This record gives sequence, C-alpha cells and structure tokens, in this order.
Amino acid sequence: MSRHRYVRNMNLQEEMDDDALSDGGDDMTPEQQEQMEKALDHVRQIIGDEATSGLSDNVIRDVLWDEYFDVEKTLDWCFEEQRRKKAADERKAAREAQKLAQRKLAEAASTATSCAGSPMPKKTTPKRSDASTPVTRQNVADPQQLDMSALNLTEKTATEVVEEPPKMTFAKEVLLEEAKKSLSQSKNVSLVVIGHVDAGKSTLMGRLLYELGRLDEKTRTANERGSSKIGKSSFSWAWNLDGTLEERERGITMDIATRSLSTPKRNITVLDAPGHKDFVPNMISGASQADCALLVVDASMGEFEAGFERGGQTREHLILVRSLGVSQVIVAINKLDQVNWDRIRYDDIVSQLKPFLLQSGFQASNTNFVPIGAMLGVNLVNREDEEASLLNAWYHGPTLVDLLDTLVPPTRNLMAPLRIPISNVFKGQSAGTAVTGRVCGGVVQVGERLRVLPGDETAIVKSIEVEEQDVPWVAAGSNATLYLTSIDPVHLNVGTVLCPPDNVVPLASSFKARIIVFDIVIPITAGASIELFHHSRDVSAAVSKLLATRDRANGKILKISPRMLSKGMSADVEITIRSLSQNAPPRAIPLETFAVNKDMGRVLLRRNGETVAAGVSPTYNV
Repeated sequence: MSRHRYVRNMNLQEEMDDDALSDGGDDMTPEQQEQMEKALDHVRQIIGDEATSGLSDNVIRDVLWDEYFDVEKTLDWCFEEQRRKKAADERKAAREAQKLAQRKLAEAASTATSCAGSPMPKKTTPKRSDASTPVTRQNVADPQQLDMSALNLTEKTATEVVEEPPKMTFAKEVLLEEAKKSLSQSKNVSLVVIGHVDAGKSTLMGRLLYELGRLDEKTRTANERGSSKIGKSSFSWAWNLDGTLEERERGITMDIATRSLSTPKRNITVLDAPGHKDFVPNMISGASQADCALLVVDASMGEFEAGFERGGQTREHLILVRSLGVSQVIVAINKLDQVNWDRIRYDDIVSQLKPFLLQSGFQASNTNFVPIGAMLGVNLVNREDEEASLLNAWYHGPTLVDLLDTLVPPTRNLMAPLRIPISNVFKGQSAGTAVTGRVCGGVVQVGERLRVLPGDETAIVKSIEVEEQDVPWVAAGSNATLYLTSIDPVHLNVGTVLCPPDNVVPLASSFKARIIVFDIVIPITAGASIELFHHSRDVSAAVSKLLATRDRANGKILKISPRMLSKGMSADVEITIRSLSQNAPPRAIPLETFAVNKDMGRVLLRRNGETVAAGVSPTYNV
C-alpha cells in the first residue's frame, strides 16, 4: 500500500507546477534566461528577499515564465498571493477561535446537564475490537478508488461544502438613492494621459506620483538603480508606470498603465496611454474609460513640430479623445528646461494648439495650458525650487496640481441600464476570475447576477474593488475590478459587455451611424474596409452603404447616396461587421444607440493605421 500512500500525500498541483517550471527552464534560450534573471532581479528589488516576501525564486520564475517576463503582472500576482496567504491565515485563526468557543460552550452545557441529572444510559452492545472485525469488500480500500481520489477524479459527494455566492445587500431603489447621494459629493475623476511618443508622459506621471507621496523611496531607488544598470537612467521615473521588461528595455509605453493619485480636491484615476502610433488601439481603449485628458507636448526644438504635423500623435490623440466624449483637457508643455525656459517658445506652442483645440471641439473654457519640467519636478506641485527661478521670472499662473483640482466630474447616468464593457480579464488568486472596466451606466452591487454578451452565460459578482479597496457597490463613471463567480473564464473576453439579465445590451451585426470624416487623403467609398473600434473592442468591418451627407452646422441632408466621402464631411453610413470566414455567420457586437447611452454609442473608424472617421450609432439592425 505504500504506492497509494505516496499518491494520497502528493500535492498534484505542486508537482505539475514544478514540471512546468523545469520544462520552461529547459526550453529557454540563453536570451530568455538572461531576461528571466533581469526580471527576477526587478521583482526582488520591489518585494524583498524570500524571507521578507514569503515567495521563493522558483515560484516567481514560474509566474514570470507564464507572463512572458511581464514584471508588472508578476508583481500584481505576488502582491495578490501575499494578500491571499494573509487572508487564509486570518480565516484559519478565526476557525480555530470558533472551534475553541464551541468546545467551551459544549463543556459548559455538559456540566449543566450533569448537575441537573441525566437519564439512565441505554444498554449497548460493546464493539468488537479491530482484530475481530470481519473482513468484507465494503471495508477493504480499493486501490483504483484510492488513486482516483488522490487525483481528484472521483465524483463530489453531497457532504462536500460548496461555497455559496454572496447575496445582494441593497434593494434596487435603496441602492440608487445611496448612489445619488454619494455621487453628489463625489470627487472622483478619470484622466487619460496622451501625447506624441517621447513627450515625457510616463516620466511626468512617475514624478508627479512621487511628489504627491504615492511612490515610496524604496521603489524610486530601485527604479533608479535598475534603469541605470541597462543604460537608461533618464527613464527611471517612467519605470513606475512602464512595468514590463520590454517597455523598460525599449523605453516606450506599449499598454495602458493605471494608477491613482489624490490632489487637495480630487481623487484621480490616471490612465497612462502609449504615444507610439503602433499602439493607438491600446490608447483608444484607455481613452474610452476617461472623463478628462492631460495632453503632454515636448517643447524641445523640432519635437513639438514632429508631433503636431500631419501624422503626429499630438494631433491624432486630441481628435480621438474628443471623439470619445472627453471635453476637458489640460495641456502640459514639458521639457521647457531644455530650451532654457524660453517664454517665446511656450507662447508659440500655445498659439498653434489653441485654434486646433477649438477646431476639434474643445471649448476654450475647458482648456488650460501649463509650463512644466517633468524630470526636475518644476511646476508640478510648486515652483519653490531653485530650478524654477527662470520660470518664475515670467509665469505666475497655477501649477499642474492646481489645474487638476479644477477638473469637473461629468454627470453620471445612474438611471441608464447597467453596462460594463470589459477592458481586461485576469485570474484572481482568491476570488475567481477578475475583470476590469468602466461602468457606463447604472449601478452594480456584490451578489448581483449579470448577463455576459455576446454569449448565453451569466455570472455573479463576488466582490468589487475600486483603487484596491473593497466596496459593496459601484456606479456609473467608475473604473472598477469585478471578481466573478459561477462562470467559466473562457466566456469572458476583452470587449465583452456585462449587463442585467432583464435588460440586456442589443447586439448588432450591422448598424447606421452618423460620422465625421477627418483629414484623409483617400476618400471613403461604399464597401471600403475599415477597422471598427468600440470601447476596448476592435473588429473588421466595412462601410457597406453611403446613405447621405449632412451639413455639419445644422444637420440638414445635403445629398442622398453620395459616391464618396472626403475630408471634413458629415454623413450617414451603414456599417457591417465582417465574418471571421466566408461560411461563418455574421458577427454581432454589443452596441447601444447614442440616445440611450452616450458611452456605448460612440464608434471610431480606422484604416491602414490611420483614424479616418468617428461617429455615433443613431440606429442599429440586429
């Protein structure tokens, strides 16, 4: 029976993890092994050694290998694992305390019974000793059953404890009243940081987080030492947001990084967007979750012009965020220290940007400009340092934090049906599958059952996090993490929408949209292939019909069935989602009409890496 004892005592998951790790190590190239050691060093600098963190090098290497050396995701896993272990220890201690209390209660009850007198015990037949117990088939262990039980392949019995999903705490009417009361006093706003590549967006946010006390000295020192080691010391502040190994080695942001900060009057969720044109889809995903925008421009000679001329991301990013509903923008003119704080250079940049902002739809009252030096920390929180003396000679306006304090949270639509487009899906260590996304309407609470579209699945909200804090509910306008249960993660994807089972979001395979055509060279014709962006979802589509052109000023129809659409035109078109293959049925995406839900009714059209149009969906066809 020794073989069966070994199987019963074997931790199958650990054995599989060890096999996977050893296989991954054997399959690593020398370059990957070098990447692994670099990434492990970065992680250790943040979480400490094994004694401090409670995590061994082998475990961290395993996660790094699974995450393709993504340091940021590995750190998230480590922090979650540490929190899970702490929670498990607390639950174990609570169970022990409960058992002790129950034991004391039973002893007290037994004492009370004996004092009051007890009935005569029933006459029982003494049990036979084990040696005299007859051997039958029922009490002989079946080796096959033992193996199956050890491998967790036997059917679950009715006695096994299955964790019940949480129950809803609030009635719908009570929850809406609570949400209205909370939002009337809300200071929360989400901010997307945009701009041309190398304008200093991540450096600015890393330095600002440090100035506001959201970046500890240990992490700052580790980032400074790590960036110097690979010859990129000027990127040390950016490392607080650029967490992956590839981002740090290339020196560019590739995906959305989310952080939070607090100013005297606002709690701000920061979405740091990539500036390189290859990662515009990721930038769109971040901008679709934002209320306001912070545009960072490079004041260095020739750099501002490169970003603002045709094809530059300064121009495209402004058009994109305005098309996605962002109406407030702060323009931070960075790297003025490299031009010796030249006021003429600052005024020249402002004079070029102001007309373009008005042309793009930003009102002058919702636009502010501020000169800064992100690397030195000048004019971010104050201008008291010696480095700010040249700037103080001519600038007496607000600091960047002062302007962030003036951002106005937009009106939230609590009465609209609940809509949560998923922007990320990941595995939660202690609470099932986790999804992140922006609540685009309504209110959701822990214990609520949600429909998942596209698809025919439902899930239950097990817990909700906002800025790493557990909350019982979350309302429209919030960027939240929802931990879901009672659903297979395979049914959750980026672009999937969560909604109430009794009020689902419509699915559209073709729909009519009213669009505005941007500064394009090649006109749009009927049948033109495009890439359609809707929140975090992008799909292949076609402009199947050109229905009419309209006057941009009053909306009147100018021409029915035009032959083509060129620069600056406003038009009604029909858009059809392309199938994955010739014989496959038409695909459908969750899409709301703009009149019902503004966030869910906006679309962007791109072609050959260029944004060609943006619009809203006035009607849809299922």
